[in-house]
Amino acid sequence: MSNTSSKTAVLIPGDGIGPEVTAAVKRVLEKAGSDINWVEHKAGIAALDAGKEVLPEETTDAILEHGVALKGPCTTPVGKGFSSVNVQLRKKLSLYAAVRPVRSLPGVKTRFDNVDLVIIRENTEGLYSGVENEVTPGVVMSMKVATEKGCTRIADYAFDYCQKRERKKVTAFHKANIMKLTDGLFLKCAQKVHEEKYQDVPYDSLIIDAACMRLVQDPSKFDMLLMENLYGDVVSDLCAGLVGGLGVVPGANIGTDHAVFEAVHGSAPDIAGKGVANPLALLMSAVMMLNHLADTCGCTNSSETAEKIKHGYNTALADGCKTGDLGGDLSTEQFADAVIERLNG
Repeated sequence: MSNTSSKTAVLIPGDGIGPEVTAAVKRVLEKAGSDINWVEHKAGIAALDAGKEVLPEETTDAILEHGVALKGPCTTPVGKGFSSVNVQLRKKLSLYAAVRPVRSLPGVKTRFDNVDLVIIRENTEGLYSGVENEVTPGVVMSMKVATEKGCTRIADYAFDYCQKRERKKVTAFHKANIMKLTDGLFLKCAQKVHEEKYQDVPYDSLIIDAACMRLVQDPSKFDMLLMENLYGDVVSDLCAGLVGGLGVVPGANIGTDHAVFEAVHGSAPDIAGKGVANPLALLMSAVMMLNHLADTCGCTNSSETAEKIKHGYNTALADGCKTGDLGGDLSTEQFADAVIERLNG
């Protein structure tokens, strides 16, 4: 990535409500002073409708070239032989770390008001490796894959993140008492990385079923959660439920050289075109992207812009400006307007 004040990034509007929330987020970023140059590409049903593959080669090539993308929700047709857009992106770009910050938001009332978690999920292995076969008629098998390389690099990412962001603790969730080889390797690698490189970072581990019970009893007992692919998929959505749902949490898929930031909710075709979708998750993901650019390529105004936008949506929510999914009555564009009005305090 070039060390410049501006940056070219790929924009994937996605399907359903994707183009609506993407347009709102672009407008907020522009009003906040972002100088990102967008290169738009398709994926999902939008790509199929254009006569292309569900994840066109030109889309992945653009991310390879520019290093970063902001992605709206994409739909992969079910039962028609298409591989998931998200799974393809993670494999083709080696986006091995899924990062999901989850925190309580002002004005969004839930059972808890003190949630502040970061879920780090291994993104390329485990049961999502896609190694399945029919052993005999009526008997099928799915292979859980764990490699020392994959387990080590995700552990290293989690501890490094904890140290650099001045977080409190890393907790690994596992089921090594049953899956002694796969989860055992994951746990062994995390322990080794901790002992060899990050002894100053507090670390512990918990069996995942007991950990989930404790998590919903009192999430304030946790800080950073490290886990393999399937567990991370389930627990990250569980944690989103602690703060208001998938519409209020951002997501990122990070690799060594490339990163894709995305709204982790679905494309909601039932409300597409009605202008009522909540753009907050994608806006928060864009803030993550801006901070990533500030950290990795010296985009000098990115972190300042990110803070302005974060202040804008926090203040808007605290003032009661909410879309219908959060109990409010604002449209997609009205919520964007409310954020823009509060960008400068």
